[in-house]
Parts: sequence; C-alpha cells; structure tokens
Amino acid sequence: MEKTLSKRDSFFIVPFEEFEEHAEKAKTLPESTSNENKLILYGLYKQATVGNVNTRKSQEEAMSDYITKVKQLLEEASASC
Repeated sequence: MEKTLSKRDSFFIVPFEEFEEHAEKAKTLPESTSNENKLILYGLYKQATVGNVNTRKSQEEAMSDYITKVKQLLEEASASC
C-alpha cells in the first residue's frame, strides 16, 4: 500500500515515495550547488521528516517544497552543462 501524506490547505496529495525519490535525486546535484540552496534543501528535508522546525510550514508543505526545489536545481544544473 502506497503511503501518502495529504496537503491540508490544497487539493493534492504528495506521495511519500515521490519525496524519497527526490531525496535520492538531491544526492546527484553537482558540487557547484550553492551553500544557500543546500541549506534550503536541508531545512525542507528536516521539516518534512522530523516535523516542526520553528516554522509554520506543515510536513506536507515541506515535502512539496522540497520536491519543487530539487526539480528546480536539477533543471538549472542540466541547463548549465
């Protein structure tokens, strides 16, 4: 059975498997990824996996934002090649 986390404030569901997939993809980002972007990813990852980390963002929102950020960074990396 697929584990899903629903996003309370919108009408879509973020599959946990998709989050895990993008966590693996994040490991393939180039070393040139800025420290600022790495810190953003780290914060979103912790928020998504641990829970409230001094923000008003839910775990579901953090998962969605993490996936979006990884996709953005991967696109930027492939465009710069």
